[in-house]
Amino acid sequence: MWFFLNFASKMEKVQFAAVMLMALLTVKLLMLPVRSIWLFSRARWLLACSTALLGIQFLLQYTLQLRTTGHLSQAIMLNIAIFIPCSIMFSLTLLYLLRRGHMSKLDKYIGVPAWIGAMVMVGLGLSENDPISLDMAKIVAAILYAGMQGYYLVRHLHFLNGLKKIMENYYDRDNDNALNWMRVSVVFLAMMAAMVPFIIFTNGWWLPVFALLMFVGIFYLVDSFCLYVVSAAAMNVMEAEQHAEMEEAEAVNVRKTSNQEHIVDTEAMHRVNLAVDKWIEHGGYLKSGQKLPTVAEEIGLPQYLLSNWLRMKDLKYSEWMTNLRIEEAKRVIREHPEWSNETVAQHCGFADRSYFQKKFKEKTGITPAEFISVG
Repeated sequence: MWFFLNFASKMEKVQFAAVMLMALLTVKLLMLPVRSIWLFSRARWLLACSTALLGIQFLLQYTLQLRTTGHLSQAIMLNIAIFIPCSIMFSLTLLYLLRRGHMSKLDKYIGVPAWIGAMVMVGLGLSENDPISLDMAKIVAAILYAGMQGYYLVRHLHFLNGLKKIMENYYDRDNDNALNWMRVSVVFLAMMAAMVPFIIFTNGWWLPVFALLMFVGIFYLVDSFCLYVVSAAAMNVMEAEQHAEMEEAEAVNVRKTSNQEHIVDTEAMHRVNLAVDKWIEHGGYLKSGQKLPTVAEEIGLPQYLLSNWLRMKDLKYSEWMTNLRIEEAKRVIREHPEWSNETVAQHCGFADRSYFQKKFKEKTGITPAEFISVG
């Protein structure tokens, strides 16, 4: 009896806290300035609908107290009816950002049959006149949900990897920090897919623990989204994506007008090599913060041609620039061992000392100080 009363008290507190948290997150999203950018605005509304709907679910659970009054079957149906659509919208928000709003019909609607299937299976399992056991219905519903979330996980990881490559082929340094919150959010959604069957279908002491973990994940996702859309990182990502689209369109146009399947032929490759060598000889790579279009203009090449030249050498733009700068850093350290890391980094075009040290260790396996001692 004591355990039941204690559990009921804990669940009431968790549900009330969840209602308040979802209400606050929804208000924060609605008040978020999004710079009139349609992509962020639509993603904001999608995420706000998710938190608002989830808040309604917890409000119903709090007011009706279905679990603590023994109405577990009704609580399960309520959870499935509302929570799965919320989970779908959370996943779609990330996918919407990663795809810049261009989602396939399968991306948009794959959650609908999974949701309907889960509702039907659990409904049949709860029916007294149906031979399907509730345990079997729960398993099938959990599999449908996990399959849906597995699909979104694959899509998220695929487009995250593609976006990372776009950033690497536009900026002269790593910009992984701009995408870290998306990676963590994708991991959270995958963990939530594993936790949901316990949250929906069970009624034990572990339920408040899983609920609290879920609240932390949702808070992180929403808060990180809000910080992202008002930061310079979001604009940097959009700039790189727009450049990639323009470059692809330019390459397609050249391919059509020249009627050539391979844009970079032997003659073009020779011309690129000469232009690049001349640019390197004059130390063009020593300036910090250079984007690919700027470098292509300085070299005197079309952007698509420089990109294809790097692709044929199996190099990302940021990797190529880092390699050039590291080689210069080695030369400078040998000639001026008295220079500080800050001075070497500034001379070689690195944005800061810590980034220089990180990349030097990655490329050489030792620190600049160790390089001096062995060199």
